[in-house]
Order: sequence, then structure tokens, then C-alpha cells
Amino acid sequence: MSVHKQEIKRITTHQLREMKNRGEKIAMLTAYDYSMARIIDGAGIDVVLVGDSASNVMAGHETTLPITLDQMIYHAASVVRAVKRALVIVDLPFGTYQGSSGEALRSAIRIMKEAGAHAVKLEGGSEIKESVDRILSAGIPVMGHLGLTPQSIYKFGTYTVRAKEEAEAKKLLDDAKMLDDCGCFGIVLEKIPAALAKKVSQSIQIPTIGIGAGPDADGQVLVMQDMLGITKEFKPRFLRRYADLDSEVTKAVKNYVTDVKSKDFPNQDEKY
Repeated sequence: MSVHKQEIKRITTHQLREMKNRGEKIAMLTAYDYSMARIIDGAGIDVVLVGDSASNVMAGHETTLPITLDQMIYHAASVVRAVKRALVIVDLPFGTYQGSSGEALRSAIRIMKEAGAHAVKLEGGSEIKESVDRILSAGIPVMGHLGLTPQSIYKFGTYTVRAKEEAEAKKLLDDAKMLDDCGCFGIVLEKIPAALAKKVSQSIQIPTIGIGAGPDADGQVLVMQDMLGITKEFKPRFLRRYADLDSEVTKAVKNYVTDVKSKDFPNQDEKY
């Protein structure tokens, strides 16, 4: 009697919409390499974001601005090779879509073709509408990103909460409705008041994914290195740490160094 492996069903943008409609929260994490992407996908994550936060946590840059399209494609391709179930979304990095809609489309096509991604994410609202429309017209799924947009850090000058004032809150809500009307499949809401995130989530048809936006967004996203306790210096209020890998890895490496120095490793059972 042959035993058939249960087929793994891929998460799609349509399923994310259905999850919102039935009130099921969407779980999303970042990943930048094959090994970690394989682990979080196997653990049941719904969406994997290959974020331009790789610029910070993988390359050590102060901001997300320096990472290039080629580097994003490298990270994304590594993740796509590992993921069997989750939807894989890739950030378009700074400078690859703001200049013109034609450049935006070329950048998105490269990510889809060379990395095998399932969707792209862009930061901004009305100011990037033309780029969003152009990418969507090619059949490429687009996720928006409103609130704190890290690629605009030098414009804002701070990483504090966005849209606390009425005018900015109104623009954010208008931008969210515009992205919904354009045909985006979801929007990340970063570091905005919880009440505004709730209002946005209830005002649009597509799912919202919050980070520092309270419990009423349709899903949540964290940077994996932050929630695993690898980046200890980053301590925003919204971050919950689910492990302390900095301490665990440090302990393991120290034990390894001790065993090598003392000639305990390798022992008789660990040689050929």
C-alpha cells in the first residue's frame, strides 16, 4: 500500500483576503536566507517578507537605503528556494520605483523573474500611485506600506509614531483607500496609533498587516532577528521577543571554543 504525502497548499493573495473576511489573523515574518526561511515556513508562517531590513540586520547598515536591487534579488531567491507554503513578498528597495513607473515595472519584473517571488511591496501612497498602477497592469501582485516608511527616514528625521496629527491621519486613510481601489492585495501599517489602524482596517477590503499598529490590524509582522532576540539593541514598545538567541548562540560558541582549546573536541567518537 503506497502512502501519499499530504500536498502542501500554497498561501495566495486570495486566501489572505478570505482570512480577513473570516476574522483569521495573518502571521508574517521577515526572512533573508534559505535556512531560516525553511524553518519559519515549516513552522506555519502565512507570509514571508524579504524586507529591505536586510540592509540593517544582514549587512549592518544604519538604514534600509543602501541595499540594492541585485542584493534584494539574491536574498529573495534564497528564501523562495526554501519556502513551500507561505506567500513570499519582496520589498522594492529605495531608488528602484520612485523615479518613474517604467523603472518601477522593470524592477518588479526582475524580482519576479530572477527571484521567483510571489509579490512585491512598495512604500508610500498617492505619490507612488503611477508606479503601483504600472506594476499591477503587468499582473504582478502589489502590497502597500503606509505610516512609518523607513526608506523616507531622512525626510521624517525620526522613527517615532506617524499619523498622530489629524491631517496626516486623514492622508494615510485616503492613501489606504486609494491602494485598495488600485488593486493592491494588502497594506503594511507601520508604527501608527492603534485607533487609526483599526479605522483603516475596517474601511478597506484588503488585509492590513501591522507592526507597532495595535491588535486590530488583520495581521502582524515582525523582523525575525528582532523577535528571536538576535538584535538585542533594538527595543521598541511593539516588539515581543520569543527567544534569546543572542545569549544561546554566545553560550554555544563559548563552549565550542573551550572544547577546541582543551582538545576535548573532536573526541574518539568524532573521528574517522
